[in-house]
Amino acid sequence: MKKSSFALAALVVAASLFFAFPAFASDPILIGISKIVAHPALDAIEKGIQEVVREKHPDARFDLQNANGEMSTASSIAQKFKSQDVTLAVGIATPTAQALVNVLKDRPVIYSAVTDPVGAGLVASTEKGEQNVTGISDMTPVKAQIELLNRLKPIKTLGHVYTSSEANAVSLAGIAREVCREMGIEFVETTVSNSAEVKQAVQAIAGRVDGIYISNDNTVVSALAAVAGVAQKYKIPVMSADPSSARSTPVLAAWGHDYYKMGRSTGRLVNRVLGGEKPATIPTIFMTDASDVDLLINLDVAAELGLVFPQDVIDKANTIIKNGKLARP
Repeated sequence: MKKSSFALAALVVAASLFFAFPAFASDPILIGISKIVAHPALDAIEKGIQEVVREKHPDARFDLQNANGEMSTASSIAQKFKSQDVTLAVGIATPTAQALVNVLKDRPVIYSAVTDPVGAGLVASTEKGEQNVTGISDMTPVKAQIELLNRLKPIKTLGHVYTSSEANAVSLAGIAREVCREMGIEFVETTVSNSAEVKQAVQAIAGRVDGIYISNDNTVVSALAAVAGVAQKYKIPVMSADPSSARSTPVLAAWGHDYYKMGRSTGRLVNRVLGGEKPATIPTIFMTDASDVDLLINLDVAAELGLVFPQDVIDKANTIIKNGKLARP
């Protein structure tokens, strides 16, 4: 009787040691990545993640999915990842992260480029993760962005277009509204539900504003060319929070995160979880280092608008566009 009890105890100890390590430690790694739309910033995150994960896990496989701005599609992608039994899933931007967290309850979910993870219901606090959830925020310096635009051209009325169904966009609109109130600037806002509505929304407010602010709203940024087109027609300066898209779209300035670096940070976080670190112990990561934020200025757009960048702004810029080319890589 004592021998059988000892054998049973040994079996229990062995099993507990086995399950203490990640269940996927020796399994083929399949990572599902779901982004809300395709545009340069989110594409850069996707690229950065894959590069860093493959540095430690060269045999890792990736299922790359694009929800094309549709929440129903984001939910379908989450169900697909569940049926595929992915090792881990990454949600790039708030709606896709929400969809993954709602569906995948038994495996890690990493969010990336989520402005307000608490407001989005992904975590209860940024000071720690949930049982299977942690990630990276792309909270952007809204006040500094609007202050810079106002310095380049004094603004009396600021226009803002944002997506009413994106939690991050709604949070940033609230911040922008408060910043304008503090600065004595009239805030003219309008909402869209998809990228096809962006051009019409900008046209609706163009005659009433003397500046436009675009936050890191994925739906609107995916239609940044439409914003820039209307702004050019009305000779309105545009400040964007996405330098990646501004490399190929003529806005006056863009100040925000280097999303490729954010992708690489997300990849490092994925590797930590694959290595056995528990998401619940990992707080939200904020990209707050000066090297994580880029300033792009477009001298061609400034000339069209009759504006001149102060020398200190030029000196601070990471990227300068002049004569249609990147003057500083």
